Parts: sequence; structure tokens; C-alpha cells
Amino acid sequence: MGDLDVETNAGKGVLGPRTAVVFALVLTLLLAALSGLVMRPAAQHLRSLQDGRQADATLVAAGSGCFLGGCKVRFEAEGRTVVANLPVGSSHGKNVVGERLTVRYREDDPQVVASQDDVGGGGPAVGTAVFGAGAVLFLVMLVWSTVHLRRRRAEDGHTPVPGTGAMESGV
Repeated sequence: MGDLDVETNAGKGVLGPRTAVVFALVLTLLLAALSGLVMRPAAQHLRSLQDGRQADATLVAAGSGCFLGGCKVRFEAEGRTVVANLPVGSSHGKNVVGERLTVRYREDDPQVVASQDDVGGGGPAVGTAVFGAGAVLFLVMLVWSTVHLRRRRAEDGHTPVPGTGAMESGV
């Protein structure tokens, strides 16, 4: 029987050992990318607005897409009306259109805005930790499964062929 007996395992819905390792590697990389390339910068962006100018705003677009950057607010900045998107990580998904809230915006660019409630970076910071922990978990599972697979192959009589990276049957 080979490493991945497709005919036997296909009908059972069982992943072969190499497929499981590749799957764990892909999940590890995906979670690490979400943590480091999406959530961490979102948290840093929100924190960067802690010292921004403060204004009273009205929510003009709300809903479940707020955490993904789908909420819009309208406020007055330096004598003009500004409509801007709240950034990724906004916590106003349960709010309704027309609600009042306090925002902080960048003085030189009022389109860069965040809710006063979000400038601590809490939501994305938690996401960074959760996705990072998930990446570490899958990395540990990947290492464990690779070691386990190699030990099992060695017990079955397969030994590595020096210098080739290939396995040779010990028969």
C-alpha cells in the first residue's frame, strides 16, 4: 500500500498523510497572513488616530459589513461636510443608520477616520492574536504530523536513500 491509496481513501473521505500535511501548511500560512498582513496593520491604523481631531458624526451606512470597512459616517471638518468610510475593524455593526457617534480623523486628511470607540485597536488586535495563535497551532500540528509520518514510514521498513530525498523499501 502506498502513501496515498486514492482508490481506498477516496470513497471514505479520508485525507492521505501528505494531503493532511499540505492542508495544515496552507492553513498555517493563511492564518499567519491574516494576522500579520491584515489584522495587525488594521489595529495599528486605528491606534494612529488616537490623537486625531475629534468630531460628532452621524452613521449614514451601517450593518454587518462594518467590521470589514463597510460603514460610513458624515461629519463636519473645518467647515465642510465629509462622508468617510470607517476602517476595517469598526465595531458599529449593530448600530443603525442615523445614530450619532464621536469620531477621530486625521487633520490633514478628514477621509481617514475612525470611531472614538475603536481607536484603541481592540477588535483587530484580538483578531491578530487569534489568527496568530491559530497559525502557531497549525504549525505545531504540521511538525507533529510530519514527525509522526516519518516515524511510521521508518517502522514500516522504508528508509531514506542518502542524498536523494527519496524513500527506498527495506525489503
